Amino acid sequence: MTLTPKEIIHYSKRLYKNYVRKYLGRLLLALLFSLVVAGTTSTIAWLLDPAVKKIFIENNRTYAIFIPILIIIVFAAKGISLYMGRLLVIVVGFRVVQELQNQMAEHVLLSDTQSLESKHSGKYISDFLYDVGQIQALISTGVLNMMKDPLTLIALVSLMFYQNWKLALFAVLMIPLAAFFAKSLGKRMGKVTTQAAQSVGDFSKLLLEIIKGSRIIKIYRREKTEEERSKAAIQDVTDKQIKIGKVLIRATPIMEALTGIMIAGFIYFSGFLISSGEIGINNFFSFLTAMMLSYQPTRSLATLNMTIYQGTAAAKRIFAMIDEKIQIKDQEKLPNLKIENGNIKFQNVSFQYKEGKESAIKNINLNIQGEKITALVGHSGAGKSTIMNLIPRFYQQQTGRIIIDGQDINDISLYSLRDKISMVSQDTVLFDDTVENNIKFAKTDTTKEELVEACKLAVADDFISELPQKYQTIIGENGIRLSGGQKQRLSIARAILKNAPIILLDEATSSLDTESEEKVQNAIFNLTKNKTTLVIAHRLSTIKKSDNIIVMRDGNVVGSGKHDELMKNSEDYKNLYSKQVI
Repeated sequence: MTLTPKEIIHYSKRLYKNYVRKYLGRLLLALLFSLVVAGTTSTIAWLLDPAVKKIFIENNRTYAIFIPILIIIVFAAKGISLYMGRLLVIVVGFRVVQELQNQMAEHVLLSDTQSLESKHSGKYISDFLYDVGQIQALISTGVLNMMKDPLTLIALVSLMFYQNWKLALFAVLMIPLAAFFAKSLGKRMGKVTTQAAQSVGDFSKLLLEIIKGSRIIKIYRREKTEEERSKAAIQDVTDKQIKIGKVLIRATPIMEALTGIMIAGFIYFSGFLISSGEIGINNFFSFLTAMMLSYQPTRSLATLNMTIYQGTAAAKRIFAMIDEKIQIKDQEKLPNLKIENGNIKFQNVSFQYKEGKESAIKNINLNIQGEKITALVGHSGAGKSTIMNLIPRFYQQQTGRIIIDGQDINDISLYSLRDKISMVSQDTVLFDDTVENNIKFAKTDTTKEELVEACKLAVADDFISELPQKYQTIIGENGIRLSGGQKQRLSIARAILKNAPIILLDEATSSLDTESEEKVQNAIFNLTKNKTTLVIAHRLSTIKKSDNIIVMRDGNVVGSGKHDELMKNSEDYKNLYSKQVI
């Protein structure tokens, strides 16, 4: 990605207006310190004029003491000012990054599930870590250099013109050449940093896959294959980083060559001027020092363009993420959902995951009875999970209405809708925290007694009591230290504690052994008592007693009724039951 000058200006203005401007006081203070740095740098070069003249030519002992002391003071002032200036902009840089990361995290948390699931997970990690680092560098290094280096260069060039305008004019002519090379390098830098960000994102995604899929990798003996994939990804990241390094250091030989030309020309012309008496040896050393000191800010300014390209390219990628429209979000002043019996109706509802793709569900109508258990059955891809995800508005239907107790879910507060729903799925989500905090995730202000009671109802208190620290045991990432049945029971305990009137069970027992399933079924019984319950079950035997069973095929409802009715009237259900396939 190559940014146009217009884009660079746009994203720079946005960064300043929305994030940097609030720290203007600190930046002005940093500018003041930059003025001190510029003044002290030129003073160091100027002091060589009287030092050579008074100490080495005139042999003045007073100046031999005074000037070294003055040089120490000037260097100390420069060092302190440089430290304070850098400290101020570094803090500003990290504060801006903090705010950007907060906004990015908020965007991820508020984004609808459908949008998140369609994105490259590694891209998010790259934005959070790699791109914000580029912006931090732009502010903490780029902004300081934009203030300090021009001021320092102006001060040194002024001193050079004060010493001899002819030599100064020669030195100044080198600056446009440096700017020309910097511009071309900057364009190249914008392209390679974008490539590097993509590579970092790809590797992050692969790393997550390897960590999560470690058991599958081992059981199918694919360690070598995944090792080769990871090596290739690491190689790609390394290659991109080397490209960035190559682009960065291209400025070095250019600047060294320009410096060499400058010094050679200076020595050549100054020889004539000294021999003609136009300048003295003291002026020569002072001018030479000023010219050598101008090397650093000139080099810095020559590469500043690259820093700006890197930072604004990263800002473009981050702003694209932040600006992405959230399709499903809470609207202000919408009424709260009021539950009477929890009856849920689908009226002519259709949904497709991507435009142009076949609909996952097609103009369906169904009734999920309040305070009853309704089961969804059908082959994989029939639309069961889609229906379940539409109720809490994880997904947004394209047509039709979903109504709970006479209230369209699009016309009520999203917060209140989800507040009335609990969910237990086959992919149990637990956090690397204590047992207690994982369960209290549903209700943080719960009492110890309520917590224990929920766990007893979830048939979880028995195994929790046997853990090393009982309720204070750290269970590891996603409950890695627990069995599948134990994790499910914690998930059910969490749902019981929330005490929501609507329960969604998405194949909650699909991966359990018989003993664990029995315990989880007992827990589910306690969870769903007198609640509107929608179940997707792996084993048809677990939903035989459901109040209503809805049979689905290819996104359509093809039958409904109790088990015995469907066994008589539904060929789809009989086939599913006979094959035990759901």
